[in-house]
Amino acid sequence: MTEGKIINIMKYALHDGPGIRTTVFFKGCPLTCLWCHNPESQGVGQELMYWPERCLGCGQCLEICPNGAVVARAGTLAYLRDQCRACGACCQVCPAGVRELAAKTMSVSEVMAEIEKDLVFYDESGGGVTFSGGEAFLQPVFLIELLKECRKKEIHTTLETCGFVKLELLQTLSARVDLFLYDLKLMDSRKHQAVTGVPNQLILANLHWLAEHHPQVIVRVPIMPGINDDPETLQQIGEFVASLKRVTELHLLPYHKAGADKYRRLGRTYQLPDLQSPDSERMEQIAGQLEQFGLKVKVGG
Repeated sequence: MTEGKIINIMKYALHDGPGIRTTVFFKGCPLTCLWCHNPESQGVGQELMYWPERCLGCGQCLEICPNGAVVARAGTLAYLRDQCRACGACCQVCPAGVRELAAKTMSVSEVMAEIEKDLVFYDESGGGVTFSGGEAFLQPVFLIELLKECRKKEIHTTLETCGFVKLELLQTLSARVDLFLYDLKLMDSRKHQAVTGVPNQLILANLHWLAEHHPQVIVRVPIMPGINDDPETLQQIGEFVASLKRVTELHLLPYHKAGADKYRRLGRTYQLPDLQSPDSERMEQIAGQLEQFGLKVKVGG
């Protein structure tokens, strides 16, 4: 039975493709974007998220932890993340949800069962399922099987991707995907690597190939103040997207801090604590600059 790691299945999603959608978030991503609002999706392995303020002090986690990751100190329970193996034993006994596993291992049939619950909404709105992440391409066998099942049931499929994937795999799966939402952050490869952890030559080459061979590709640009919203960078993005065959639509996604607290839950430090979201006026200015390239520009997903 084919299984994969899923961090969340979000129902009634309105910003991940056309219509009302079910968005399936895969675990694992080849990028480590500084602003990532789903940091629990980055690593391929299991992780544990921690809410110490919920603790009731019942001690059940202390008794059951097989790795010594919970200890009693000065009348309180302390969590030693370095000792934790994310086995989930504490999660099963905790009555307050102090700890939760970041991902759930699911079979293709289990994911499809969740997707099919909303068939009536897809039919009425022109929606479907969106595979997101993380990066779904990091679990290719699982993704292929899900795409096959969706095709059998005539469910519209959208795949959101960072594009950092082998071309051969992209070519293999592209015919099974109805719509691609393709993330584009920066054109300068050195700057791209500094804020995402990887260069962008492969990403740009894959986008160029996809635009030549797939009929439905929307480019999405997260707008990060001070990182990619300067006139030169926007000019480079506009020129590149305008040069792509068949791609005429560009979505601008304003930065937000919705996922910042997750870093603390994972025992990490958020690297952009002072970054502010661009206001609506600034987003409209950016949209206006990119519309000059003949592109249909939308603010939001």
